[in-house]
Amino acid sequence: MNDLEVRIVTLPPLRVICFNGFGPSPERLAFDKASAWLKANGMWEDGQQRRFFGYNNPDPSPGSPNYGYDVWVTVDETVQAGGDGHIIEFPGGLYAVTRVEAGPRGEGIYETWQALAAWVEHSQYKPEYCRRPCLEESPDPFHSPPGGFTLDLYEPISG
Repeated sequence: MNDLEVRIVTLPPLRVICFNGFGPSPERLAFDKASAWLKANGMWEDGQQRRFFGYNNPDPSPGSPNYGYDVWVTVDETVQAGGDGHIIEFPGGLYAVTRVEAGPRGEGIYETWQALAAWVEHSQYKPEYCRRPCLEESPDPFHSPPGGFTLDLYEPISG
C-alpha cells in the first residue's frame, strides 16, 4: 500500500453517546443499540448531522472469538444518556486519517490499519495509542451497500 493517501486532521472535541457490543460480531450489536436508541429518542430522521465513530473495546483476546466494540454517535449538550448508552466528552486531537473501501465482511480493514500504522512509523509523527483510541468513522453506517462499505480510519498522533 505504498499509494496510501493519508491526511492529517485535528478532530475537534466531541460530545458523544456510546454504545458497546460484545461477542464474536460486536460491531453490529453496538450499531443496533445505537440505531434503536436514535429511533426511540426521535433522533433517527430529525435532520441533524451526526458523526458515527467506533473502535474495539475491549480488544480481542487470544483464544477467544469474543471482543467488544464501542459506537459513538455525536450529540449536543441537550441530550442525556439513557438505555445502554453513556455520554463521553471526547477532547479531540491530532490524527492521521486514511479511507478504506471495505468488502462486505470487512475485507481490507485490517490491512489498511497495518498500512496506516506503518505510514505513521515512517513519518514525522509519533503514535499516541495510550492517550486516545484509534477510531473508525462510518459516513452512513445504517445504509451500507451489499458490496461493501466505506470507513475513515483515524490513528492518534502527536506532532
